[in-house]
This record gives sequence, structure tokens and C-alpha cells, in this order.
Amino acid sequence: MKKLVLLFAALSSFSVAAQQSVNIYSYRQAFLVDPVVEQFTKDTGIKVNVLFAKQGLAERLEREGEHTKADVVMTTDISRLMEITNRGLTQSVENKTIFENIPAHLRDPKNQWFALTTRVRNIYASKDRVGKIDISYEDLASEKFKGKICTRSGKHPYSVALVSSMISHHGEAETKKWLQGVKANLARKPQGNDRAQVKAIKEGLCDISIGNGYYFGKMLADKNQKAWADSVHILFPNQKDRGAHVNVSGMALTKHAPNKEAAIRLMEYLSSANAQKIYAEANMEYPVKPGVAYSPLVASWGEYKADNLEMAKIAANREKAMKLIDEVKFDL
Repeated sequence: MKKLVLLFAALSSFSVAAQQSVNIYSYRQAFLVDPVVEQFTKDTGIKVNVLFAKQGLAERLEREGEHTKADVVMTTDISRLMEITNRGLTQSVENKTIFENIPAHLRDPKNQWFALTTRVRNIYASKDRVGKIDISYEDLASEKFKGKICTRSGKHPYSVALVSSMISHHGEAETKKWLQGVKANLARKPQGNDRAQVKAIKEGLCDISIGNGYYFGKMLADKNQKAWADSVHILFPNQKDRGAHVNVSGMALTKHAPNKEAAIRLMEYLSSANAQKIYAEANMEYPVKPGVAYSPLVASWGEYKADNLEMAKIAANREKAMKLIDEVKFDL
């Protein structure tokens, strides 16, 4: 009889879990999110519904207010995380499992958001005209690279985050001088995405570009773009000092999450070794949980030292960074 009672309790517990659901608003693409949430549902019985969008999720959460169906927001970079946090659309999560899995410098000091992966802001260098060199972000303002650099818009979130990190390390005045130096070294007006800069190197328009590392993997996997990737070395800047600047993808619990318990279970899972491996490999990024192996392709680019500056400090400089980018008329 005792065994029967225990069995009934276990079945009842599973039935409750099977009826639970959690809703995600995601800036990240379906091919990244779907494999992770499908495994979560398989492991827990909790159904996951995902709304994908390229923009406007913060505004949608504001409109919906306490009537929102969203439990968790998944974002592409620190600026998106700070946007929803600064608008008061998130709530603190005090969770031992998440704290153990995600290092302190990769989460909000008040636990409003948490990083899930990191991506390096790499420097790409022409194999033929530059070679594999030691380089820093500061070097990009050196006269030796005059007329040799290609980059995307200075106002893109990835660029703003890099400028924000430079402010953290050097202050506004020095960062402004650096921005002026980089602008003076541009081979053309900032334009296109990160891959377009590597294409420009292949075509001989410039010798150096700035771009996220995962685009290297995407180009290698694209038969029409592989030649671009084959023409460059992927370099990790500032390896002799503070380390390479990293940005993050991340997650946050919404302020009015209707399924809070299930949402926190999902957040715990997303920080776990299994989910980290699936999620990071899908976009050729780096897991935030220590000890989780890189994908073979990412590992082939070599070990690197990351700048461990708190992401919150970088995010706090975003407005200052935008002001400096405007002041030097970087995109003009």
C-alpha cells in the first residue's frame, strides 16, 4: 500500500508539471532557442511558448503591464537587457543554482538579468597583408593602420558596447581621442554588418575589421562566404593586458510573470551545463557556466583571455558612449 501511495504521488506530481507552461519573449532567433526549450520540456514536462521579435518587446511589455503573458525575456546583447531593466519591466531573482552557474560579473548586481552566453568583439586581419599579430583595441587608433580599417556603424549596439568598455578603462576624454583616431584610420564610411567588413578585406578595400567571433563560424559554413573567412585571421585583442571585450546574450524574469515558478525552473535550466552546451554551440558562442566545453569549431580558434569587467559597468556607460560617437561624427 505504501508503494502504491508513493507511485500515485509521483504520477500526480508529473501531471501537475505536464499542465504547467512558461512563456518567453525572445529577441534571439528560433534556431537558437528552440533546441534548448524542447529539451527543457522533454526533461520537465513544462510546455514552453515563444514569441520571437526583432524589436519592440520592451514597448510591448509596457503596454501589456500586469496583464502580460510573458514570463522570461531572452535577449541578444547587454543593451537589450538594460533597456528592459531600466524601464522597470523585470524583477529580481534570488536563486542559488543560477548564482552558482553564472559568474557575478556576468549578471546584474541586483539580479535583474543574467548572461547566458558571451561573444568576443574580435579583430579580423588580412592573412596576406597583415598576418597573425598581437593587437589591442587601442592599436586601432595607431597611424600604422591609417586607411586600413573597416567597421559597421558606430551606433550599432555591438559598437556602442565596445566604446562603453573603453570608457570604463580609459575615461571619456581618452576614449574620445581613441574614437577620433579610429575614424581617421577608416578605409571607408562605416557601413554593412560584421560579415561585410570581412568581405571588404577579401576584396582588398581594407586590411583590418572589427566583428563578433561567431560570424567567422557562419562564414565558414556558407559556401558563398567561406572565401571571405579564409582570407583573414581571427584575432583576440588585448591578450597582453586586460583581455578581449565580450558582450552577452541573456535572460530576465518579467515584472508580472504569470508563471513565476515554472519560469525560474526554466532560468535554472538555461544556466545548466546541458543547456549551456546546446545554446552556445548553436550560435558558436561561449558558455558562461565555468567548465562547459566550447564547441569544436570555437575551440579551434584558440584559448583567449576575456576582459572580466562587470557587464553592468559597461552598460552604465552606454549613454556616454553614444554621446562620444555623435561628437566625433563617427558615421559621417
